[in-house]
Amino acid sequence: MSELPLGRASEYPDTYTADLLFPVDRAEGRAALGITGALPFSGADLWTAWELSWLDAGGRPLTATLALEVPADSPALIESKSLKLYLNSFAMSHFQDSTEVEKCLQADLCNAAGSPVGVRLTLAPAGAGIQELPGVCIDNEPVNCEKFTTDAGLLRCSDEVVNESLHSHILRSLCPVTGQPDTGSILINYRGPRIERGSLLRYLVSFRRHCDFHELCVERIFLDLQEQCRAEQLTVYARYNRRGGIDINPFRSNFETDIRDLRLWRQ
Repeated sequence: MSELPLGRASEYPDTYTADLLFPVDRAEGRAALGITGALPFSGADLWTAWELSWLDAGGRPLTATLALEVPADSPALIESKSLKLYLNSFAMSHFQDSTEVEKCLQADLCNAAGSPVGVRLTLAPAGAGIQELPGVCIDNEPVNCEKFTTDAGLLRCSDEVVNESLHSHILRSLCPVTGQPDTGSILINYRGPRIERGSLLRYLVSFRRHCDFHELCVERIFLDLQEQCRAEQLTVYARYNRRGGIDINPFRSNFETDIRDLRLWRQ
């Protein structure tokens, strides 16, 4: 962790510098979750960078939002501060057009992640409004919460098999490098024994002092629900709030492949 850019004082280059990107091997974090072979899910990490800017050939600044889709099976994730530094390095760099910017981003990000990365630039507001997560919000369940470190044993389910979607807006974990809070919303779409909603809320609250990257938090939740609640079909999708102009939104599923890039009320 001491080698990560996130934990060090940094310079902020404003001319294009590809080697600012810092990949993090997914295997080590997954080994701690007991994942050492084939992944029990598919999915992707959806990133939105809201502050990308560069200069055209005549020196006129252009701005855009950048949407990235990093496959869950890529060998590496991209450390978030390194992405911020990298994108900032476009600010005083000249490009002929947005297509050249997109190609540059694609090449660098694919190289860092070790697999194809989806890249989409939006130069003007697309008119996308605020959206809502489907299903039932569990945040008003009448529970007492006393555990603030992860505890899968809090989860309970009945024998009744259901198809349902549940969501919550209280997700909070801590950055493993800086200790800063990462907050967001989470959607759980499943078929299997009915999850007792109060127990799910207590379980999610138990992440409040848990230190891990967004991606590994979602993978831990997926594995815990699969093991403790015997879900036959399961999707876990977190929409984290942005920090430093970027939000990270991991999606993991063993049956869904269509990933909706939602924008929620705090994003």
